[in-house]
Order: sequence, then C-alpha cells, then structure tokens
Amino acid sequence: MTAQAAKAQTYQGEVLSFESPGHFFGRLNEKRWAVVLAALGTGEMPVRELARAVARDAKRAREDVEVLAELRLLKHTDSGGVLCLYSSVHVDVYLEPV
Repeated sequence: MTAQAAKAQTYQGEVLSFESPGHFFGRLNEKRWAVVLAALGTGEMPVRELARAVARDAKRAREDVEVLAELRLLKHTDSGGVLCLYSSVHVDVYLEPV
C-alpha cells in the first residue's frame, strides 16, 4: 500500500502482493480467475455449484477454492459453502527493474 493510500479517509480495499509475476500467475491462474468471477456478487454457494458454474470437476474446484481462501479472495462459510466477500476485483501490476 502506498503512503498516500494509507492516509486516505476512505476505505481503499484489500491488497495482495506477490514477489514475482511467476508467483502471481502460479497462484492466480486462468481457471482460478474463472472461479473468482463466478463467485463475485453471488452470495454463499456450495462448492459443487461453483464447480458446475465454471465447468470444472468438483475435486479440482475444491482445490482452487482452497488456494483462493488462503489468498482471502474466497471464504469458507459455517454451512460448508464458499463466499466471495467482494463485489469487484481490481488488479494493478507494477513492474520495476531489479
């Protein structure tokens, strides 16, 4: 988070940082983005329903949900479903020479 954003009076959102583009794309691949997109704004849903929404095997979708929950993009609910806490996701990529 930048110093300017930290001083803002309004909520600026959650921030995820990755050590490299490879790490970012390793954790947030195309199929996981599809899961996030399917879950955005839908409220709580069972993992099997989410798997159907993205045309994925339930086991693979469950594995993706675990990674997305670790990243705090999805949350497990007490009733066994998953929930995306966000109504939208904005991605900025900033690269600088090393």
